[in-house]
Amino acid sequence: MTDVTSTHNVHLSDAVERIQPSGIRRFFDLASSMENIISLGVGEPDYTTPWNVREASIHSLERGMTSYTANAGLPELREEISRYQMERFHTPYDPAEEVIVTVGASEGLDIALRSVVNPGDEVLIVEPCFVSYAPLVSLAGGIPVAVPTRMENDFQVDVEDIRSRLTPQTKALMISFPNNPTGAVMGAEELEKVAALTIEHDLIVLSDEIYAELSYDQTHVSTAALAGMWERTILISGFSKSFAMTGWRVGYVCAPAVYARAMLKIHQYAMMCASTMAQYAALEAMQNGRVEMEEMVASYRQRRNFFVKSLREAGLSCHQPGGAFYAFPSIRATGMTSETFAEKLLVEQHVAVVPGHVFGEGGEGHIRCSYAASMSQLEEAVDRIAVFVKDHA
Repeated sequence: MTDVTSTHNVHLSDAVERIQPSGIRRFFDLASSMENIISLGVGEPDYTTPWNVREASIHSLERGMTSYTANAGLPELREEISRYQMERFHTPYDPAEEVIVTVGASEGLDIALRSVVNPGDEVLIVEPCFVSYAPLVSLAGGIPVAVPTRMENDFQVDVEDIRSRLTPQTKALMISFPNNPTGAVMGAEELEKVAALTIEHDLIVLSDEIYAELSYDQTHVSTAALAGMWERTILISGFSKSFAMTGWRVGYVCAPAVYARAMLKIHQYAMMCASTMAQYAALEAMQNGRVEMEEMVASYRQRRNFFVKSLREAGLSCHQPGGAFYAFPSIRATGMTSETFAEKLLVEQHVAVVPGHVFGEGGEGHIRCSYAASMSQLEEAVDRIAVFVKDHA
């Protein structure tokens, strides 16, 4: 491989130069080089996409459905998304003007930010959060501002923490409940306090609801369904988590037409459209995937109950996650940083977890463990974690 830096200057974007690689990927790479690893690091279902969903994609290929779709996605898929959002979460969207099918929820987050952020705008981000939020804000020209959450408050956002970080440059608020990595959820009463503040200060809200169906103890409340919030909310969701379709890369954004039109401009130039075959699979999932989804959610609830109880018995404090499929135990009692704990656990006990600091400063002192693994793997993992904690007491 030729080192181009030895022959001429390399011209890279300052924004890209400032962004650090994903902190999750380093641990995956290290774990992949070792044997007898139990990985609790991957943020995806351990279920295979149901056969009827795979078959719908295969059938679309057999029928020769290999052309572009409309930029915004298959009309029939947008209609199903609109119906689903209204029936499940009471959020009304016009499928023709207010729904865009994206290449995963990740693209949805990207085009949402790029459609509303101007250089120098501040975007409040509730942390700990998914690793891409702050980098995407920076790439859009904005300034990410962290709003911390705490284990003693079950990682729910406190409206006063938002208020204390408001400035004249604040443009938007990014939230995600159920949350990755903490598993935290927020009910209507607490969300309404946040909503009132965003209305008072005329903020745009980007609500990542990719884990909406993975709510175990209460029905998910969509930010866009709250009084006065539909007009100022861009809702991001998709099929990866609740329909076990991570590799298909199909997501969607729902928003008032003025925002949807802006996002569509970016989407049509950057992506043209989401994969046609994957869209047909997503359509089948929406129409006939409910039974498998409910079975999966019930299984995750069982695993959560076992895993959190076992972590506590192993000596790690851990709040009860209300959604998603992550536990976020505190490792402060060991005296280690989250990165040191994760590295030593991997080397000594061959259990891969993600250090909490990669999800923002508020994640330091914690590790993220995905319980989207088989019960046998979870049982062995907690046995190894218990030995590790005892060894380092």
